[in-house]
Amino acid sequence: MKTGKLYLILGGVRSGKSAYALKLANRLGNKKLFVATAEARDQEMKDRIAEHRARRGPDWDTAEEPVHITQLLQQKARSYKVILIDCLTLWLSNLILKYEEKNVEQLLENFTKVLSQIKECHVILVSNEVGMGIVPENKLARAFRDWAGLMNQRVAQTADEVILMIAGIPTKIKADGKFQNLA
Repeated sequence: MKTGKLYLILGGVRSGKSAYALKLANRLGNKKLFVATAEARDQEMKDRIAEHRARRGPDWDTAEEPVHITQLLQQKARSYKVILIDCLTLWLSNLILKYEEKNVEQLLENFTKVLSQIKECHVILVSNEVGMGIVPENKLARAFRDWAGLMNQRVAQTADEVILMIAGIPTKIKADGKFQNLA
């Protein structure tokens, strides 16, 4: 029997995605794991990571995993009430840089398969909506935008709930496995 839900929180940069995901996670349970996909490669990213850590507080376990989140989910799903992964687009960027682009398809397929099999806990995924802006000028950036769009679509299809954050305001676009406002 499925006792957990899969949530996808989408939005642009600084749209309130992470803050909303933390509030949701705190409502859902007290045994929580935060999976950080970011790598601190420069001072600005170190500052962002520190800001996120401070917002979480001490009642969270943390796993820093930039690449192998599918395996981590398989290992940890039974040990936690809530797993929050922030963020999928950084994870995707790490995959594209680490593996050849042709392998990304299989990695995303495995990830969505594992997501659909998790029954024991709530999983909250934070991801950037990158396809609403300008067309990137270089091939790698366009490939990333396309992969991010495909990844978000696949995860949204699997998710029980999808929330789009706009200017700090959550807009539910899928609830209880059904898309809202379909024409």
